Amino acid sequence: MAVDYLRLSLTDRCNLNCVYCTPREKSGYLKHEDLLRHEELARAAAAFVRAGVKKIRLTGGEPLLRKNVVGLVKMLKAIPGLKELALTTNGLLLADLAGPLREAGLDRVNVSLDTLKKDVFRKITGGAGLDKVRSGIAAALSAGFAEVKLNVVLMKGVNDAEAAAFARLSLKLPLNVRFIEFYPTNERSSRLKGALVTTADTKRRIEEELGPLQRVPASAADGPASVYKLRGADGKIGFISGRSDYFCGACNRVRMDCTGRIYPCLFSPATHSLRDLLRAAAPDAALDDCLQKAFLVKSRYKKDSPTAGNIEMSSLGG
Repeated sequence: MAVDYLRLSLTDRCNLNCVYCTPREKSGYLKHEDLLRHEELARAAAAFVRAGVKKIRLTGGEPLLRKNVVGLVKMLKAIPGLKELALTTNGLLLADLAGPLREAGLDRVNVSLDTLKKDVFRKITGGAGLDKVRSGIAAALSAGFAEVKLNVVLMKGVNDAEAAAFARLSLKLPLNVRFIEFYPTNERSSRLKGALVTTADTKRRIEEELGPLQRVPASAADGPASVYKLRGADGKIGFISGRSDYFCGACNRVRMDCTGRIYPCLFSPATHSLRDLLRAAAPDAALDDCLQKAFLVKSRYKKDSPTAGNIEMSSLGG
């Protein structure tokens, strides 16, 4: 599978403290000088595009905390050959930024939201802000993005009873609600024993309350998700089954964290880094050679690496 999708982290900082992410009190934050500057991020992104990447998704941490993120989006969107620029956010700052981001060229936005209840929101995220997130979603729908998705991680005994409530949002709103199976990626999330809610269980809950799900033909924008619709719905419902299914063989993604380290797989250690090359003003050919070597590692990588389960999601994104 050719690599044509880069997930690019902008920061390790976040304004939430979710139960399955790296805890703030343990990780601290990276030093400002360790983060790639806007110009460095844009030059790295251009190298990835030369290597065959067509789509870039901005992640974090919380990418909207990055200073002048709208200006950065403009820089990235101007890269020749880049076909799509997307962003994943927790939505807390999206209400004020959705319009400017769309005007800057951002094509799609995903909002990570695991509950529609204020008390459960605080339990999962460690803070308040559900109303802000919902305002951000509304602003994104009004801004004219090609697609707005909700990323939902259901956890048994925490928010699994909300499956149908999330699915119901797709009935009247042009949202793509995606249910992502819980996957323990670090020490903190590994302590959530028995949290997995499988895709089969989620589908059953939805259909028991809202009727049959109809399969939708796959599109390039769906990624690893299988996509369905409820009868008469304006939006769609997707399922990403990383625990109960296997789709690594079709993976077209590579990741770079906010310091320039390259991860051929979510479950691999960093194998290469662009930061020193960027800060030494190395020629494009040196960046291209580094990426060629990183992509070769990806072609050989397997999900059962012993490093799986030790991912610092706060600086790498998902």
